[in-house]
Amino acid sequence: MIKIYDLPTAQNTILKRRGLLQRAWPPRLLEALQATFGKPLTPPEAVARILDSVRTEGDAALRRWTRTLDRVELDDFRVPPAQFSRALESLPPTLRAALETAAARVRAFHEKQPLPSWEADGLGQRFSPIQRVGIYVPGGSAPLPSSLLMSVIPAQVAGVERIVVCTPPNPHPAILAAAAICGIDEVYQLGGAQAIAALAFGTETVPRVDKIVGAGNLFVTLAKQQVFGTVGLDGLAGPTETMIIADSTANPAWVAADLLAQAEHDPLASAILLTPDRLLAEAVQAAVTDQTARLSRREIIAAALEANGGIVLVPDLATAARVADDYAAEHLCLTVADPRALMAQINNAGGFFLGEHSYEVLGDYVAGPSHVMPTGGTARFASPLNVLDFVKINSIVALDRETARTLSAVAAEIARTETLTAHAAAAEFRLERTP
Repeated sequence: MIKIYDLPTAQNTILKRRGLLQRAWPPRLLEALQATFGKPLTPPEAVARILDSVRTEGDAALRRWTRTLDRVELDDFRVPPAQFSRALESLPPTLRAALETAAARVRAFHEKQPLPSWEADGLGQRFSPIQRVGIYVPGGSAPLPSSLLMSVIPAQVAGVERIVVCTPPNPHPAILAAAAICGIDEVYQLGGAQAIAALAFGTETVPRVDKIVGAGNLFVTLAKQQVFGTVGLDGLAGPTETMIIADSTANPAWVAADLLAQAEHDPLASAILLTPDRLLAEAVQAAVTDQTARLSRREIIAAALEANGGIVLVPDLATAARVADDYAAEHLCLTVADPRALMAQINNAGGFFLGEHSYEVLGDYVAGPSHVMPTGGTARFASPLNVLDFVKINSIVALDRETARTLSAVAAEIARTETLTAHAAAAEFRLERTP
């Protein structure tokens, strides 16, 4: 079910990064696109056509694509406000309590994040919230109310004035209940590239936003890529991934469970264990086989582990740290005797999960940080979704007369070197005229 690799083999297979959108397009996908569009198109070309139609036709294009792609006929995209309270009231009490606990912890975590506006000596920075944000909440193979909480709440903490959610048609009651818990009621039942187009360009019904956040499928990611510049983005989300570093102190059944929890997301998900302990590797391998047989999404798990998962034997934990740093996983779980010492050797990860009691599933739902994290190796330069994603920093320049006079000569000297004579003249004019 899950293979054991030596390090050189793993580096040429499961540890080898491919570009986020550079995968070969499956023939079945290309055939489906041709059937839908009536001509051969790649996914980026299909997305470009959807975006252009929504930009030019507005709601009419949204209705057409929702009918064609989602097989749903919609007259009104916006979910009626009454459905939110009904959805919340319909939840089993245990689920409602769980979502409310998660929401409270996510809010408390993000409220601790500082937004330090400052001003001194005529200079400063002002943090101001983005005015309108669009949040995409997936709803395909599984409803994800947690994704709504993890995206909406940091935006609320930042002070975003208008938060607009898009999620595929006929949203699961748990998603609407999560919206009610957050206190928002502007949810549009739109999915895929057409939802991103609506948020980016605006239509007669859907408002144009300033930034779009949230993960989605291939077509959502391609659409986000193509509208960047018209709107801001949180990033381009690839398939989810977990890397675990474990030593002989780890519980193999727990490690196996954590790998399987990641693999069940998607056939493209990555679940990788690095360990210097062969006995642990073999015990985890056996536990993966045993546990998978009892899981409902075992076919997805098998596909993910076959293509992208594995157990990698490394010489020691120092080597594991170097491999993990190069891989830059979305989730990096350190199930070792001294996880903090190991973390000190690693720079690149979306999130660190330290020890067996800080397992990644808690991060998915209830620990506190947003579970929207950088994938595909982008943790080398990107961060998990947080309050800073929903604010802008404005520079403030308010110099006094003497400081301006002192700096004018400096500015003029640099401007002349750059052959920007109008710049130099603007500075020198102040020198001549300032009393």
